[in-house]
Amino acid sequence: MSETYQIVCGYCGRTNRLPAERAPAAARCGACRQAIFTGLPIEVDEEGFQRHVANSDIPVLVDVWAPWCGPCRAMAPMYERAARELEPKVRLLKLNSDGAPGLSSRLNIAGIPTLLLMRGGREIARHAGAMDARSIVAWAQAGLTGS
Repeated sequence: MSETYQIVCGYCGRTNRLPAERAPAAARCGACRQAIFTGLPIEVDEEGFQRHVANSDIPVLVDVWAPWCGPCRAMAPMYERAARELEPKVRLLKLNSDGAPGLSSRLNIAGIPTLLLMRGGREIARHAGAMDARSIVAWAQAGLTGS
């Protein structure tokens, strides 16, 4: 039997098993048939966040932001560029802190934007403040190497 890894679909939220030997760029969800990896961050609510963090075998990078936050809005296109570079090795999520205040509190979010790098359901790195795309990619890769 071949080795597989799990990844959550950004469209329907179903967990998919992907064969490790197949190219992830061509992977489609078994339930909704949408592409698993699009090179774009996935907007999640509290439930979606929990599902991705608990069920994805690849690391998850979360941008905790708010629509009224100027630095958050300025960093959004940079985060999208970083997604194109980091996927499929890392799943990128966007969590609106205004829409999930309880989760933001449990995650101890003191300021936004905050990036959380998670693996195996636990936080392995955190950065508060806006960054450009190159810095986001370098920071995420350093966090993964150091963990």
